[in-house]
Amino acid sequence: MPYLTQLATVARRTGYPVVEVAGWKTRGHGPQPAVRGIVAHHTAGRDDMHVVRDGRPGLDGPLSHVWLQHTGRIYVVAAGKCWHNYPSTSANHDNSHALGIEAENDGHEPWPAAQLDAYRKLCAELCRAFGLTPSRVKGHKEVQPGKPDPHGVDMDRFRADVAELLLTEHDGPPAWLRPLKYVSGRPLMMGQDVRTWQAALNTKLDAKLAVDGAFGSKTAAGTRTFQRREGLAVDGIVGPATWAAAW
Repeated sequence: MPYLTQLATVARRTGYPVVEVAGWKTRGHGPQPAVRGIVAHHTAGRDDMHVVRDGRPGLDGPLSHVWLQHTGRIYVVAAGKCWHNYPSTSANHDNSHALGIEAENDGHEPWPAAQLDAYRKLCAELCRAFGLTPSRVKGHKEVQPGKPDPHGVDMDRFRADVAELLLTEHDGPPAWLRPLKYVSGRPLMMGQDVRTWQAALNTKLDAKLAVDGAFGSKTAAGTRTFQRREGLAVDGIVGPATWAAAW
């Protein structure tokens, strides 16, 4: 994979201001080998874009692809590989396979609403651009033991918000929202399929379901409510007609 010179264009789709940091298109520790995940960080400081760009003693920059200011302004720092997550407990979220976002925050202060909104929208647009599901958005604290960032952010809720953005923004759902596979006429609904459906019910019905991939009684009840509203057979099963009605 080459240097990711489309990052600024993708970032602008959030609607937030974007700053292209001088030299970003050729900045990196070589090209980015792959994009299979996104790692969300906080910087543990303030006014520290230069650290993300240039590095710190013992670790050369760039340290992440993006620095997200507390205002929501998005600074695109690098298009190549960055040193932002090593070692990683996930093969999809190491430096060779993931994008890094460093959000300006000292690790204790409250998150400004605009910054969190920009964070979610940026992750959604990156998922859309690189064909990633929301499950591939991880907090640094989830993929490297002992890390606290991004502090105070419920990553399950964060991913659910990203999923809802993907369902509702722009020109409809992205390519990964494909019809479900079926076995003996019944849907084989597992993992990300269930999370996608739960996010859809939250969007369509304001169902307030946990987007956890478990098709339990609340998800089944929400499915029946949706089917009644759409004039479908009310069986609580997400068959072809029910799935299609949501999109």
